[in-house]
Amino acid sequence: MSDATDPILVTREGSIQIITLNKPKRLNAWDTPMRNDLCKAIAAADSDPEVEAVILTGAGDRAFCAGQDLNEGKSFDAARAELWIEEWRTLYNLIRRFEKPFIGALNGIAAGSAFQVALLCDMRVGHANSPMGQPEIKQGIASVTGFWIIREMLGLARAIDLVQTGRIVSADECHRLGLINEIVEQDQVLPRAIALAEELAALPKQAYALNKQRIVAATQHSFDETFELARTLHKKAFAEGHTQAGMSKFLDRKKAS
Repeated sequence: MSDATDPILVTREGSIQIITLNKPKRLNAWDTPMRNDLCKAIAAADSDPEVEAVILTGAGDRAFCAGQDLNEGKSFDAARAELWIEEWRTLYNLIRRFEKPFIGALNGIAAGSAFQVALLCDMRVGHANSPMGQPEIKQGIASVTGFWIIREMLGLARAIDLVQTGRIVSADECHRLGLINEIVEQDQVLPRAIALAEELAALPKQAYALNKQRIVAATQHSFDETFELARTLHKKAFAEGHTQAGMSKFLDRKKAS
């Protein structure tokens, strides 16, 4: 894909496939077309024997991804919210079950669902201005899946902190917590991610794949439980209009600022 209007761009650096979220004017916030294209690209890379690893990054220098595009989400009803959760389940499963190296190249902020996707990557490379966080509560969105992945990575206390305050965590703190594996200069994020992907791809492939199967198995029960609960809770919130109202209020504040 090469058209600048495409939601994602797919390029190749040797055996490393680079998937770029491509809506920089909206901080690469994703909507259904972007999610669908991303799922297709990951599935294609998974089945392509010439692809030995994938790097996920964002266009521009401001954001890896700002999370859900609220302009789309504010129009959802309860039924659409259930389908929305299933879209996320599909994407998260594709990343979790991708048995080749999957690296996040954090060119800027990763917020909300993008924070979660970044944490699902095997490794993350960022720079000093690539903070991450779970600000969904400030947008009127319940962090059901967000709580799950943060708790898996950091434990209960920090999960409560991040989902209930919605605070954005600096890249330095993310590095100290182990959420960002390496911090490099901004212009070195993608080159270092490519080098890391090559290093991991050079490891014994069967052992790498089996390790990932073990990691998935260790978290599968809580993953399934989380998404069933997410369907119930988000359906209720959207049926009552609370989430759409929160999104609209957040967007109004952004326009006024």
